[in-house]
Amino acid sequence: MNVRTALVLLALALATVLALVCVLLSRGRAPGACPHRPPAQEDPDGGHSLVFADLTPAELAQVVRYLRGHLGLRLVDAARAKPSDNCIASVELQVPAKAEALRFLDGAGARPPREALAVLYFGEQAEPNVTEYVVGPLPTPLYHRDVTVRRYGGKVPYHRRPTLAVEYKQLAGFLKSQVFPTAPSFMRQVMEYDGGSLAALTAAPRGFQSGDRITWFALFQNVSGFFVHPVGLEVLVDHSSLDVSRWAVSRVFYNGQYYGDMVQLESAYVQGRISVEKVRRALRDGDFSSMKPRAPRAAPFPLQYEPQGPRYSVRNNHVLYQAWSFAFGMSVSTGLRLFDIRHKGERVAYEISVQEAMSVYGSNCPAGMSTRYMDGSFGIGRYTSPLVRGVDCPYFATYLDVHFLAHSQVPQGSKGAICIFEQNLGSPLRRHYSNLQSLYYGGLVNSALVLRSIATVGNYDYVWDFIFYQNGAIEGKVQATGYPSSSFFYGDGLRYGNRVWDRTLGTMHTHFINYKVDLDVGGRSGSSFTACHYLGKPQCSGGLPPVC
Repeated sequence: MNVRTALVLLALALATVLALVCVLLSRGRAPGACPHRPPAQEDPDGGHSLVFADLTPAELAQVVRYLRGHLGLRLVDAARAKPSDNCIASVELQVPAKAEALRFLDGAGARPPREALAVLYFGEQAEPNVTEYVVGPLPTPLYHRDVTVRRYGGKVPYHRRPTLAVEYKQLAGFLKSQVFPTAPSFMRQVMEYDGGSLAALTAAPRGFQSGDRITWFALFQNVSGFFVHPVGLEVLVDHSSLDVSRWAVSRVFYNGQYYGDMVQLESAYVQGRISVEKVRRALRDGDFSSMKPRAPRAAPFPLQYEPQGPRYSVRNNHVLYQAWSFAFGMSVSTGLRLFDIRHKGERVAYEISVQEAMSVYGSNCPAGMSTRYMDGSFGIGRYTSPLVRGVDCPYFATYLDVHFLAHSQVPQGSKGAICIFEQNLGSPLRRHYSNLQSLYYGGLVNSALVLRSIATVGNYDYVWDFIFYQNGAIEGKVQATGYPSSSFFYGDGLRYGNRVWDRTLGTMHTHFINYKVDLDVGGRSGSSFTACHYLGKPQCSGGLPPVC
């Protein structure tokens, strides 16, 4: 066989393979050409949605550089700041005023200047306070203006500042170096404490009257899923002083009894005057709280697929899906937010955004009974976590990164923290099977577009969804998963929850989820309202717009 004959045979073989591939891909289809990707939807946005886009790492760095050079104050990196220091707590997009944004979006005005909102803690001042500045224009800032009084009606006292990550580290160090050593026998013999075997979980709020900054810390075994391994010891720390060396223990609680401090608890223990309940030492993986699968590996889960690629498009922070279009962003404190939501080109809402996730607890232990978590103060957007493909979102979803600056002067990122996907809802949007007079069938596949992020705030993982349906409905949905919060089980604990382990009380609680809904149906609205989900159970969801 000569070379020419071999080449001809090779060409014929390749043509045969291509033909077979074409036939296999077109099975079940009407005869015709090989399938191809549908033409991309034309996006008429023209970059207008960028007025709502999150700040880039470069822009965040520019704001920090500007503030450090123009405030005339010494600014310490918030990642290592003491309470008595000045620092930048957070920086994020300053969303333009609605009227100004609408004039631009509707072609009647200029593009609003791109600005940042910076929150600063001023601890190194005669009158310590929290101040908010608007900084602009970006990417090269030239001005800053104090908006604190306009936003809050006056200066914000320093004791109201949300706790930085570094302050939690300082509190953990205070407990380890100053508090626990004052009760050596109790900590060693009852708690089996070795310097790293306990984890502290904060309660909130930090006191019950203006000016307080005192916090209950409940102690848990430091294992995987420590939230459900309480040991019965809780410590109330007064950290109101800007001098860490002056922090003090106000009260101690153990197994149903209060003590003035750890010294008093140690004395009572040595004298045999307390009832001791030693908790069984958990394995490092948490035993019952481990996230490792218990069941044997089963067959793979079913998967959806997009035979001709996605039917939506994402450009920067703008999404186009069939009749829907919207812009999206991520607030450091409140999380996922949508702007300029349109259906068939008509604006139906200017903004729909998460505002707060609050949970109210009950318990017969002080940390649990006093807890009223407001997760916005911790940072719903800051704690948005990377998404695992095939578990948190479908494999075929579009994944987007999130960038933020909080509790540090260095921009940080969370890779693949937002996902977008179209989902077959598993039932027809409409259908009819006729067997009277004439025989026919008509039906429409029902699918929806999902925009999702997941924020892990302490023990809870909140799954935030905005869902866009073909029938013109929008749903805001939240699911709570992760771990329950717990207290040490003793006495009449069953009045406040359910026993989930030997000495673990799953405490009763209620979730309140708040959204901002600014509807512009049939024209611009003059106001917005806050929608509230009342969740009686940890796992629940609801549609928008509910009314409180």
